[in-house]
Amino acid sequence: MKRYDLIVIGAGPAGLSAAIEGAKAGMRTVVFDENEKPGGQLFKQIHKFFGSKEHKAKIRGINIGTELLDEAEKAGVEVNLSSTVIGIYPEKCISVNKGDHIENYRAESIIVATGAAERMIPFKGWDLPGVLGAGAAQTMMNLHGVMPGKKVVMVGTGNVGLVVSFQLLQAGCSVEALIDAAPRVGGYGVHASKVARTGVPFLLSHTVVEAKGKDHVESVVIAQVDEKFRTIPGTEKEIEADTICIAVGLNPMSQLVRMTGCEMQDAGGLVPVCNEYGETSIPGIFAAGDVSGIEEASSAMIEGHIAGLAAAKYTGWIDENEFIEAVKIRTSSLDKLRQGMFAPQNKGKKIENTDEGIPVSKSLLEKGYMDDEEMERYPGVVKKAGVHPVIECSQNIPCDPCQEACPFGCIKVGERITDLPAVVEDSTCRNCGACVAACPGQAIFLVNEDAEEKMGTVSLPYEFLPRPEVGDKGVALDRSGRVICDAEVVKIQNVGSFDRTAVLTMKVPKEYTSSARFFKKEVY
Repeated sequence: MKRYDLIVIGAGPAGLSAAIEGAKAGMRTVVFDENEKPGGQLFKQIHKFFGSKEHKAKIRGINIGTELLDEAEKAGVEVNLSSTVIGIYPEKCISVNKGDHIENYRAESIIVATGAAERMIPFKGWDLPGVLGAGAAQTMMNLHGVMPGKKVVMVGTGNVGLVVSFQLLQAGCSVEALIDAAPRVGGYGVHASKVARTGVPFLLSHTVVEAKGKDHVESVVIAQVDEKFRTIPGTEKEIEADTICIAVGLNPMSQLVRMTGCEMQDAGGLVPVCNEYGETSIPGIFAAGDVSGIEEASSAMIEGHIAGLAAAKYTGWIDENEFIEAVKIRTSSLDKLRQGMFAPQNKGKKIENTDEGIPVSKSLLEKGYMDDEEMERYPGVVKKAGVHPVIECSQNIPCDPCQEACPFGCIKVGERITDLPAVVEDSTCRNCGACVAACPGQAIFLVNEDAEEKMGTVSLPYEFLPRPEVGDKGVALDRSGRVICDAEVVKIQNVGSFDRTAVLTMKVPKEYTSSARFFKKEVY
């Protein structure tokens, strides 16, 4: 039986972060993961992260994964892939299936960071090829370069459903509709908005009735539901589609931690009862990341760091004072992510107003986009002479890269990263585009109402290929995805610091500068 100071189960964001802390403390640390590649979900996440600089905000998940792997290697972490932990036994022993044989290991501490699995919903025809989880579709696209389908219906408007819908569009798929049995969009409004302005319809209070097809999905039948989520007869409609993506939540993969006999609880899935350091009711057994409660990857990484520090303290590799100081910094960082409308304590609550007392946009929640009248409520939406930022961020989410990105002090978030961003009144925008490219929610636009006598310009984030070129003509779409006017590309910025987010500037009639939010090239 091979012995280590610390065993970590799971090489995702939480597991790698935990292993790094353990190794840095001097512990002989090993990580086991059943997959062929480490990094967990990070290498599927091609979008930019929210939060602040300390949370790796405006960095794409795939780049964060690479950074974690490099850090783990430098710290001396041993990573075993294609290694499935099949059991945790007394005295902190584990059995690992490695291909055609079983190996046994023992450690002073074990950190379980096994993540979560996608939930599925049963309906007639759900076993047809073409019905898959949104995470599976993301794996196909972002890891293997395979389009999941040509015409997709997404079920679920949480962050996973919204983010994967946008990535399906980036991969060249047509998203025919986003449906959800709930009456409101469940994820961040900025995620919904960037999908809606491409023309994808949101059908809330709808559910899947049936997937139709002979040997694969050919269409999907949906229907409205009442307040008790029962289908309403006579509301059925059929949508042509070859793929149905399911994004209705995640279940913590807590099977291994349950084997330890530690105390468990139901918290949106069965999870271990942990203290503030991730330690379960069994001393020396810790849990971090989604296995202990579903949150964003940024939170999982911090939880991993805290659990790694706690394991090091438990086995005497760091002293009490060093532990308290290090955990204090990590806890403060985690607390920042757990504020605002989407904080864990607000889960399931119907939030009517922002922290600033501004009524939440009903159109955003019910249709996926804000209407023109609602836009004027928010401190980031202003009209000024010359070029100026317009920030269509209307919810208290933990994010402030826009404030740091602007070198000229045009944008201010405030003391808390969940405060609504505002345009500084006496500031002068230099049209650099840095804020547009930095915003993880793609919610910032540079607007000039008077670029020419009858024309204005709108600069917007653009992450589709092939990119339009200067001189290309097409149409401008509004926040709902409706074509509103002709448009011409007059500038494309795509510098290295923008990290593959191009800033596209289009010329439109000046009366449309406040509503034109997406460019679509003419196809002849």
